[in-house]
Amino acid sequence: MTHHMMIDEDSANPKDAVGAKKPNVALVPPAAKLHMAHAFMNGAAKYGPYNWREKKVELMTYIAAAQRHLDSFLDGEECASDSGVHHLGHALASIGIMLDALETGNAVDNRPALGAAGALIDAFNEHGTFV
Repeated sequence: MTHHMMIDEDSANPKDAVGAKKPNVALVPPAAKLHMAHAFMNGAAKYGPYNWREKKVELMTYIAAAQRHLDSFLDGEECASDSGVHHLGHALASIGIMLDALETGNAVDNRPALGAAGALIDAFNEHGTFV
């Protein structure tokens, strides 16, 4: 059975209009939230919950971790052998930590100098080939 939410404009609660202006976290798939939570639980057991807020974190450390987990998943491994956590959950957690650290001023931005990836992607999309 499929559930659809329809709002009747004439009888809508005033809270609906206010809520419509806020990020709709209900659009984040529950499976993603649960796998991410599993990874955060694993990290909390190893390093303590919200440990990245206690000391600044280097973005490159978490970029590398996310990429390792994505590469392992790409190569056909579902879960990390050391934790049993899904690689995609670990990647989401790494990205979540970076976003939180950036928003709380706790990130050390040690990424390399600005590169050309964004411009190359735009050029590829515009011309159908790299130029």
